[in-house]
Amino acid sequence: MLESQVAETTSTVVEPTRRDFLFIATGAAAAVGAAAVVWPFVRSMAPDAATVAAGAPVEVDLSPIAEGQIVKVFWRGKLIFIRNRTPAEIKAAEDVDVATLRDPQPDSARVKPGHAQWLVVYGNCTHLGCVPLGHQGAYEGWFCPCHGSVFDTSGRVRGGPAPINLPIPPYTFTSDTKIVIGQEATA
Repeated sequence: MLESQVAETTSTVVEPTRRDFLFIATGAAAAVGAAAVVWPFVRSMAPDAATVAAGAPVEVDLSPIAEGQIVKVFWRGKLIFIRNRTPAEIKAAEDVDVATLRDPQPDSARVKPGHAQWLVVYGNCTHLGCVPLGHQGAYEGWFCPCHGSVFDTSGRVRGGPAPINLPIPPYTFTSDTKIVIGQEATA
């Protein structure tokens, strides 16, 4: 008798009812309605399209930066070092035998013509991205405390595991005391 009851219950197919349909339809309508209400709020948190498209160039006034000082600014969320180099730092950078460098590059290729005192470089070590300390290391440029990379006053790698020099962001001088980072000069 028990076997016949089990056979009856397993062979019975339950058909969906009108109540099941209404439950599913109501849930779907509620989900669509909630999305229609929430979407404008979520969308309002996105940055303005003009800001995203423009890449947000940053204008920097160089006049308050003292000789020998390094200033940190951010462009596109990346750290940028602006260094007002002293005549001694410029001479030390120019007197280096480029053939002895790991990533050979003369100092003149790392600054804008007529503006040798201003060095503008990305502020992350090219090894693993740590932030190097200014006026440190054997060459008084930058020293990366994470793994020991050493950069000179031109941002060129002189020791440690860093494979290349500190990169130079796109920038242009708009006057003798102002630069715009994120914009190259047009010829």
